[in-house]
Amino acid sequence: MRAVIFDLWDTLVDWPAAEAAALQQRIAALVGVGDAEFGRRWADGYRRSQTGPLAAAYGALGVPGEHVEAEVAARHEFGRRVLRPRDGATAVLAELRRRGLRLGLISVCSEEVPAAWPETELAGLFDAATFSSECGLMKPEAAIYLRTARALGVEPHDCLFVGDGANDELGGAARVGMTPVLFVPGAPLWHGLAGWAGLRISSMEEVLELC
Repeated sequence: MRAVIFDLWDTLVDWPAAEAAALQQRIAALVGVGDAEFGRRWADGYRRSQTGPLAAAYGALGVPGEHVEAEVAARHEFGRRVLRPRDGATAVLAELRRRGLRLGLISVCSEEVPAAWPETELAGLFDAATFSSECGLMKPEAAIYLRTARALGVEPHDCLFVGDGANDELGGAARVGMTPVLFVPGAPLWHGLAGWAGLRISSMEEVLELC
């Protein structure tokens, strides 16, 4: 392997589910529709929120125009607060780089992540970072993996892809020729992963054993 590409949420950084849910509930209150209708709108607008401006996504949800700016600002503040690497992640990344491997990141995320990224401990540790909100692509689309491999200067078959399995990201990586690695510290979180037969690790440090 010449490169290791990582997922962000629930891989390098724990997803703060309670805080994210609180932000979602705040938006739901502003939209002012029933739970079922809000859930439908939220699901229908997921791609929009992850591949373009949050202001447009919130407007499409039904957030009143006078509240959109404040909600976007709240999401950015959330990003700055929660983008903290899990224990051991930065040491593993530094060791991989010391060994001469190229390091990449692919994240399905809304705009607050790339906005806050330069201020995080992780920013200087990657040779290429691909954010869905900037490039308009999402996992498991082949183009987002191929774009990242090109930025790293390697072929897909030279890459490990390490992630928790959300968004069929492991299948997407495999379909372009990368070697997918399921990262789950405990039981699999995502439907369909209980029978995962590929490479699997439960700590960041185990990545080093694969390289």
